[in-house]
Amino acid sequence: MSPAARRSPRVRRVYDAPEPEDGARVLVDRLWPRGLSKEEAELDDWPKALTPSTELRRWYHATDEGNVAFAEFRARYLAELAEPDQSAALDALRAKLAAGPVTLLTASKHPEHSHVTVLLERLR
Repeated sequence: MSPAARRSPRVRRVYDAPEPEDGARVLVDRLWPRGLSKEEAELDDWPKALTPSTELRRWYHATDEGNVAFAEFRARYLAELAEPDQSAALDALRAKLAAGPVTLLTASKHPEHSHVTVLLERLR
């Protein structure tokens, strides 16, 4: 695997069976996924500092305005990721990416329309 490919994390649902290509498995959801044991998840890390705050998550899920809501969510989440604790957690994840493959795990049914896309943007 090329160094550039190694720096780009995979994104998968936490409910999918682990694969050897996953490398380090990192849960990027604030809440533990329903119906999944810690043994089944086979996580290497769960950095809650990288997840949207409870307040932001609740606001987003209570708002039903499509792309307008996501644009506001994105701006608020990026602001949260700029805070010192979150910035340190991003640096730790970048170090993990530099060391080898990383898979970001989420319970979201549509990771491409979730906070994961914003997190990927910030990692780049």
